[in-house]
Amino acid sequence: MKIQVVNYRLKKFDELKLEELYTILALRQDIFIVEQDCPYLDADGNDQVSWHVMGVNENNSLLSYTRIVPKGISYQDYVSIGRVVVHKKARGTGEGFRLMEASIEASKKLYPSSKIKISAQSHLNKFYGKLGFEATGEEYLEDGIPHMAMILKV
Repeated sequence: MKIQVVNYRLKKFDELKLEELYTILALRQDIFIVEQDCPYLDADGNDQVSWHVMGVNENNSLLSYTRIVPKGISYQDYVSIGRVVVHKKARGTGEGFRLMEASIEASKKLYPSSKIKISAQSHLNKFYGKLGFEATGEEYLEDGIPHMAMILKV
C-alpha cells in the first residue's frame, strides 16, 4: 500500500525546525546520493536563500520535497525549482506531479513576475513536459547524469 501526501508546507530556511531540516537532508541524500549512486555536495549553500516545499502525510512524515530558488541564484533571469524528490514508498501514486504543481503554484505566488527554469534529468522530460515545461538547449551532464534545461511555458 502506498502512502499519500495530505498536506504541502512552504517554509523559508530559517522557519524550518531542526527535525524538518534533518529529514529533508536525509531524504535528499537517500535518493540523490545513495539510490542514484551520485556522490556530490548536496549542501551547496542555496538552501539558506530558498523556500522549501514539503509534502507530508497524516503521520507528519516527509514523503516529497522541492526547493524554490530565487531568481539570480541558480539562473540569472529565472526562479528555479530543484531538488525534486519523492520517497520510494510514495512513488507510483502521482505524488511527483502533485508536488510539482504545488511548487509551481508557490513559485508563482512568491515571485509573480518571474519565469521558472529547471535542470531536469533527461529521462524525466516527458513528465515535466506534462506540467508545461519545454526543453531548451542541448543535453548536458550534471553530476554524471544527463540533464536538460527546461522552462515553464507562460
